[in-house]
Amino acid sequence: MQNSDTTKYIIHAKIKADGVIERPDVIGAIFGQTEGLIGADLDLRELQRSGRIGRLEVNIKSNMGKSMGTIDIPSSLDKVETAVLAASLETIDRIGPCISNIGIVKIEDVRTSKRKRVIDRAKLILSEMFDEMLPESQEITDEVRQSLRIEEITTYGKENIPMGPNVLDSDAIIVVEGRADVLNLLRYGIKNAIAVGGTNVPPQVAELCKKKTVTAFTDGDRGGELIIKELLQVADVDYIARAPDGKGVEELVQKEILKSLRQKIPAEQAFDYYQVSKKRRVTLMEATKRKASGKKAPSVIEDLEIETPKEDLDFEHFMETEKPRKVEEFSDEKVEPIEKAEPPAAKKEKKASVYQEHISQLSGSLSARLLDDKYNTILEVPVRDLANALKEANGNIASVVFDGVITQRIVDIASEKGIVNLIGAKVGNVVKTPASMHIEISNDL
Repeated sequence: MQNSDTTKYIIHAKIKADGVIERPDVIGAIFGQTEGLIGADLDLRELQRSGRIGRLEVNIKSNMGKSMGTIDIPSSLDKVETAVLAASLETIDRIGPCISNIGIVKIEDVRTSKRKRVIDRAKLILSEMFDEMLPESQEITDEVRQSLRIEEITTYGKENIPMGPNVLDSDAIIVVEGRADVLNLLRYGIKNAIAVGGTNVPPQVAELCKKKTVTAFTDGDRGGELIIKELLQVADVDYIARAPDGKGVEELVQKEILKSLRQKIPAEQAFDYYQVSKKRRVTLMEATKRKASGKKAPSVIEDLEIETPKEDLDFEHFMETEKPRKVEEFSDEKVEPIEKAEPPAAKKEKKASVYQEHISQLSGSLSARLLDDKYNTILEVPVRDLANALKEANGNIASVVFDGVITQRIVDIASEKGIVNLIGAKVGNVVKTPASMHIEISNDL
């Protein structure tokens, strides 16, 4: 009996006979008519007894007095011996009483077939099974940390709104668009974010915004603008932050997230851009005052668990907890000289009079004027463009009068430009003011 593990070739042949024949007839004819034909070394009986030829597979069918079928002979001989054995089969011209014809169809190389199966299987293993392998060693820590962040995500209300674990306990929350945004913020340790799930803001989120200091943080596309517009209509939003143009919050890396949140602006500075009605403006400003009364403005980032160099994150500046700088730190800044002969009360009255004309003209316009040291207008811009205008200023600006909120960002930029007078409608979360700068609030704006 031939061991299939040692088979090298398989001889495939066809048989035709003019009469009815059966399998034993074919096998008998093969053994009988090839005996002594090609020498004792290739005698089929001896080859089969020694295991060099396997069992002959013969399939015969008879129809209308004629028979047809196939013959398969496994061989562990070499190529030459196998070819000689196959050729000897074609010398058989009678099987039993019937005239017959045997023709070799092909000799199959079993090892080639196995190689093809090996190649096909290897392709499958390479394309499917290697995808399930563990990540590289440097990615293991990040993957474990990320899985922990994702496990911390919770839900809020009956609608199972995705949120971070610290939303309910925190005084400040970040409102984002979807679950992916919450997960991305969790990845970087920001646990006080909640999703609105699109432009249809859930009533539970709107109700929660009445109790918290809210920063709306949306994608830098048209959809993000629409969500902010709706939030300003249905929820008490205090600050607005946007991702860089064309990017979604879920795509941002750590530095981009922190930079976007640092550059948040008070909601009242965006009323005109988002076309908020006058009635709604009053409601939002009253809500902001109510939430800010009696407590320090909270940070929108909590429980940061990131080991990143301090110079990259600058958490103290972002969270607005820096101590006021000393006078010496501003020793080289431009300072308006004080006339010693003029009493302080007279000087204050003089300043009020020189700015009153500008204040009256700017009231309700949401615009800003940049003035020189003689109180003449150098440039007038919308309040939303004030920060950029100050950055591009050439250093000849002494005062700024604007119908908006004086924020820490405006103070910092003005200080860098040597501006000594800031007059606005309201003061926001300003925790550090240069000793050389005069900040004034006008009730007429």
